[in-house]
Order: sequence, then C-alpha cells, then structure tokens
Amino acid sequence: MTKKMKAVKRVVTGNDAQGKSIVCWDGDAPARHESAVPGRGVTDYWVWRQTPQPINSTEDASLWPDEFPGPSGGGHLRTVHWIANHDVEGEIPPLVTPHAPHISADGRSWDRGGGNNVTVSDMHKTESVDFGIVLEGERELVLDDYKTVIKPGDIVIQVGAWHLWDSSRIGCLMGFDMISAKFDEQGLGLQEVDVPVMLAKKDQTLPNGIKPQRRIITIDKEPGKSSLVADSFSPVVILDPARPGYALQRMWVIDSHPAKIVPETLQLPHVLVPPKTGTVLNVHNFPPDTNWKGSASIASAQEFYKGVDASQICTAGSIPNYPYSHKTSTVDFCLVTEGEICLILDTKEIVLKAGEIAVIRGSNHAWSNRTNAPAIVAISSHDAVSQ
Repeated sequence: MTKKMKAVKRVVTGNDAQGKSIVCWDGDAPARHESAVPGRGVTDYWVWRQTPQPINSTEDASLWPDEFPGPSGGGHLRTVHWIANHDVEGEIPPLVTPHAPHISADGRSWDRGGGNNVTVSDMHKTESVDFGIVLEGERELVLDDYKTVIKPGDIVIQVGAWHLWDSSRIGCLMGFDMISAKFDEQGLGLQEVDVPVMLAKKDQTLPNGIKPQRRIITIDKEPGKSSLVADSFSPVVILDPARPGYALQRMWVIDSHPAKIVPETLQLPHVLVPPKTGTVLNVHNFPPDTNWKGSASIASAQEFYKGVDASQICTAGSIPNYPYSHKTSTVDFCLVTEGEICLILDTKEIVLKAGEIAVIRGSNHAWSNRTNAPAIVAISSHDAVSQ
C-alpha cells in the first residue's frame, strides 16, 4: 500500500432513450475522502436514500452527502483505505482503552474503544447489514469470541455485530456494501430468530479452476458481545454444464427493508433476482471465453437462467456472440476481486481489472473473459425502480 490514497476505477451504466445500455461515468471514482492521516480514508461509489433505489437518476449518487453507516432509508457502497504501521508518518497513537458503548449523534452506530483510528479501528457496530469484500492487502477481523485474517476475495457478512478491524501489518483496500437495518426496541441489535446455518460439506470438491468462496458471518446473540456464526465456504455452488469453469457461489439474501438481523438467509430461494426491497449477493467465477465459445448457445443460456428461476431477465441473442446477456430491474454493485473481465453493453465494452468496480443500473449486459485465467466478480444486486 502507498501513503497516497489510491484512486479506484469506477464504471456506472444506464440506458439511452432507445433503451440501449450505455456508460454514464467511467474513470477514477470522484468521491475520495482522505483523512488527516495520509493514505487513509474512504471512497464512495454509490449512495442511496430510499429502498428500492432509483434506477435511472441522472445524478452521480457517489457525490451525494453521505454519512456512516449510510442513509437510514438506504445505504452506500464504498471502499476503505487503511494503511499499515510502517506507512504512518510520525508516532502511532496508543490504543484507546476499552470503555462502555458510546452512541453516535444519529443513533445508528456505537463504539467501545480498543483501537486508535490510525491502523486499528475502534470496536464498533452499526445499524446495518454489511457485505465486506477484501480487494487488496489483508485485515484482521476481531470479534468478542473470534479473530481471523481476511485476504483478497474473502467476504465478511456483518449482521449488525460488534467488530474491530486491524490493518496494521500491511494495510488494505476493502469494499463495503452497507444496507440499513432496524435494531430491536432496546437498540441492542441482537439476533432476531434462530435459523439453521448452512455450511459447505467437508468433502466439497469443485471443478478445476474454481476456488471455494470464503464466507464469514457475524452477529450479536447477547448484549454487547459479537459471535461468529460461520467461517466456511459458500454452501451453494451453481455450475453451468455449457460453460466449463463457470460457478455462481451464493453468499447472502436480504428479503426486506430494513434488513433483518438473522444468522442465515440462503434457505431463501432468490438467486439472481432479489426479492422486493431486497438484495442478493453472489460471487461469479468467469472462465476464459475459450472454455465455452463454440459450445454455449442461446438455448444453453436460456436453460441456465431457467435453472435459477430467472428466465425473465434473460436477453440471450441481444448481444451478438454473448448468449448469457441479461437485464434486471436492479442496481448491481460489481467488485472484481481477481483477474480481468470485460463488461459488454449494447453500445460499448469496458475492461475491469482486480480492485475495480462497476455500478450497473438496469442495463442489458454480458461478461467476457478474454484472458487465460479465471476472473472473479462479487455482485450485489439491489431491487430498484424507475422514476
């Protein structure tokens, strides 16, 4: 990691007057907010104030006034840039002594000390469900009953839980899709119901070229104490016989607004299409195009979408040579965690590399991997409406 806060490429799509998918913004994300500590800060990529969020706004929503943990009626997508101890200029402040929970002025976040706000965060919690996706470097996740190091591609699902982040060793770039929740009347944010947790089978084997996707879930089961729900791999892996090397690994489903504080959601049927006011998070392993070109067809694409109960989004045949095109009434946050992928629109093609981000707003599109190695993209799809 460098002392200067990194610029991250962001692509935002939309639709023209004829309904063709277009690029609205393409370049370094403009909403970079560096802290007083050089190299450390946040970049906002998209902010929404209402759920479902608008799909066709002409404003760059990354520039809207934002706060932590995002608007109470919606949420935000951002990356946090945290530096290592060796990148800190001058003396590193001592850790803050742990203390009783302090609540923020807006009543939606709490902290109880333990960090120094330079390379180690406070122990804190927010009234939100967060998808934390590591893009570069590493970070140690500290709960009240567990700690672990997370690396690029790992995903942490924070269900309103107390947690602390330690980036002191090498620093990190980490994406956060933070979705507003609603805590109990006491404001404790405890687990609401007991749902059986789904874990990957111990003897799980995946085809060559497909990595198991790590999924870490945290929640508070008792006041003031966070608990690990699971640190395993995605228990639901969907393959496509027509595309050797492709895999969709399910991660989480939000089926209401505000989001529920529950320990598991993959028992819900939603895969590619989120429920009304909801969200689905999946990780896609895209193999090189050479693995499937010439064998996959419009019919095989239609069969794939039918198999995940998403026939209504299939637009197979609308983009020549890319039968797996689709269009949804969603805003999709696409974070490339490994490799290189090309986003194919009706009117343009854009290359995205590891660490780069696309916001796809109800646009017809397909994905193309023109390299010789897999590309991995985490995609969080949010229900949206035209206004």
